[in-house]
Amino acid sequence: MSGVGTLGPHLKSGATTLCRCWCILRRDGVSFAFTDHDLPVELDGITYAPGEAMTARSLERTTGLSVDNSEAMGALSDAGLTEGDILAGRFDGAEIELRLVNWARTEERMILFRGEIGEIERAGGAFKAELRGIAERLNTPRGRLYQRQCRAVLGDTECGVDLAGFSHNAVVEAVEGTVLTVPLQPREPGWFAQGTLHVLDGAARGETRSIRTDETVGANRRIGLWTATGGAIVPGDRVRILAGCDKRAETCRAKFANMTNFRGCPHMPDEDWLMAYPVSGQGS
Repeated sequence: MSGVGTLGPHLKSGATTLCRCWCILRRDGVSFAFTDHDLPVELDGITYAPGEAMTARSLERTTGLSVDNSEAMGALSDAGLTEGDILAGRFDGAEIELRLVNWARTEERMILFRGEIGEIERAGGAFKAELRGIAERLNTPRGRLYQRQCRAVLGDTECGVDLAGFSHNAVVEAVEGTVLTVPLQPREPGWFAQGTLHVLDGAARGETRSIRTDETVGANRRIGLWTATGGAIVPGDRVRILAGCDKRAETCRAKFANMTNFRGCPHMPDEDWLMAYPVSGQGS
């Protein structure tokens, strides 16, 4: 645990002045700092506000490369963590750090946990969040994946497609459940299916959802989403809609004219061929 050398003598003194300090940094750059002390605590220019925003169960500490894990629990409030932000997914994957601090001498401290927020459950004005240690990243597959479909993500460095020509901004005209009606320039039906919708303003600002269906209705498009956004989308909200890619070689060639950067193996033999074995008397 980082800093145990400075905090060790205080822990052995028999009379301690300890508190826990939480720091959360979301992917959008918004940060939060809380402490279970009854007064604000200053650490490295950050003010940790007192309150019941965060508490943690006993941390499971392991040696080697095993994953450390725990759960954080707390109350939803306008001053800290809000249900709207959690529903919108703004805390998914947020970096989190928990420190044990001597509030009387804040230079005496140590890190108890460092990682990110995983799954979040909420009920009755409170939340429960899974904490994932930094060793969790070792579970991420590495290396190239060989398959018939393209492994690249549309517009990334491997793909190389300029998204400016395949994304369109629009103002939502109507909302029916997970189906949005928007005015867009003419495209063939299904152009945006399997694409992505980004919400640019309103209660769901910053949210991203995958597109399930794309239908043409007169001069408008009906864009169906796989899942509803956390914040409500209402008429007048602006969205950016990105064309869909089904990862097939035919689509890469005809729709995006990008076959040079296709990252799949369309002529790879299927599983039946790979598992076949020679039989006496059969031709090749």
